[in-house]
Amino acid sequence: MKILFLSISYIKTIEEKGIYTDLIRQFRDGGHQVYVVNPIEKRLNKPTQYVIENGVHFLRVRIGNITQNNLIEKGLSTLIIERQFLNAIKHHYREVVFDLIINSTPPITFEKVIRFVKKRDNAKSYLLLKDIFPQNAVDLNMFRKNGLIYKYFRMKEKRLYQISDYIGCMSQANVDYIKKHNPRISANKIEICPNSIDILSINNNDDSVKQIREKYNIPSDKTIFIYGGNLGKPQGIDFLIECLKGNNYIHQAFFVIAGAGTEFNKLKHYFDAEKPTNARLLEELPKDEYELLANSCDVGLIFLDHRFTIPNFPSRLLSYMQSSMPVLAATDVHTDIGQVIEQGKFGLWCESNNVEQFNKKINQFVDSTLRESMGKNAKTYLEQNYSSKHSYEIIMNHFK
Repeated sequence: MKILFLSISYIKTIEEKGIYTDLIRQFRDGGHQVYVVNPIEKRLNKPTQYVIENGVHFLRVRIGNITQNNLIEKGLSTLIIERQFLNAIKHHYREVVFDLIINSTPPITFEKVIRFVKKRDNAKSYLLLKDIFPQNAVDLNMFRKNGLIYKYFRMKEKRLYQISDYIGCMSQANVDYIKKHNPRISANKIEICPNSIDILSINNNDDSVKQIREKYNIPSDKTIFIYGGNLGKPQGIDFLIECLKGNNYIHQAFFVIAGAGTEFNKLKHYFDAEKPTNARLLEELPKDEYELLANSCDVGLIFLDHRFTIPNFPSRLLSYMQSSMPVLAATDVHTDIGQVIEQGKFGLWCESNNVEQFNKKINQFVDSTLRESMGKNAKTYLEQNYSSKHSYEIIMNHFK
C-alpha cells in the first residue's frame, strides 16, 4: 500500500528511535511505500523540503513555531498548519495515489487534509489518538469550556473522529472516554492501538553507570529517580516541586529532572533559590545522551496534573520499561496508567495531589529487591504489549 503519514513531530531521520519512527519503519519493512508529512518550525530557518531517506519519502513543511514559545504564538501557528500541510500535499504529492492515511493527535486540525486525500484517492484513514483536545486544555484552565475557542476546536475534534475510518486509542480508559463523550461516533471503529516502540536489548555495566553518574554529579550510593521529557503544565510542576521539598528527609533517594518546556523556568527558580541537596535539574539533553543517563538510574517517574479529566497515557513510560526500570506514576484518577503499572507489577501509583503518599512510594523503592523484580516485569510487559510490531499488526488487521 501507499501510506500517507501525518504528524507534527519533527523527525530528523527515519532511523531515530520514537513511537512514530519505529512504527513507520514497520510499514516500510513490511513492503509498503510510506510518505511522511511533518513540520519544520520557523525557528530552525529551513525551507520546505522533499527528500527520500532510507526508503521513506519525507515532505517537511515549513510552519510557524509550535514548541518552545508562548501560548499565543503556538495557538496561531497551530491554526494554520492544516492549510500549510494541505497546500504542500497538493503540490508535492499531486500524482501519488494513497491507500491509507495515518495521522496522530495533536493536532486535531487535520480534518480537511484527510477529507481531501480520502475523496481524491478513495483512501482509508486511521487516527492514532495521542491527545484529547480541547478538553485537556479546559482541565488546565487554558480556556473556558463552551467559550468560542472551545467550541471551534470541539467542532474540529468531532469532524476528525467522524471522518476517520478507525481510531486507535492508547488504553482502555481512552476507548471508554471517546465512546462516552462522542456517542454519535460508531463504537466499532474505536480500538486500542497503544504507544509502542522497537524493543532493544540494553546492557548496563557498573563502569558505564559510574561514569555517567560522575559526569552529572549524581551520587552512587543512593536510589536515583529520574523524570525526563516535557516540563509543561500537563506535568503538574507545582506538585513535583512539593515532592522534592518533601523528600529532603529521605536520605537514600535522589532525583534527576531532565527536560524542557514552558514550566522549566519555574523549576529552575526553585533550584536556584532553595539549592536542594536531594535533586539535580538538567536542561534537555540530546536523545542518545539522555538514554545513557536514564539507563544509569533506578526508577522512572511519571507526573500528570491531578486536574485532568481526560485519560492521558504518556509515552515516556516505554523508555523506562525498555531500560528494565520500575515506574512510579503520580497522576490524576482518570487515566488508567496507574492500573496498568500496578496490575503488571512493574511499578507503583499515587494521586498527584498527595505528597505524603508519594513519599511512601519513594521509601518502598529504596528496597533494591523490589526494584529488581519490578524492573524485570517492566521489560516483559513491554515485550508482550508495547512493541511497534504489535501496533503495526493492529492497524494492518483492517486491510488483510
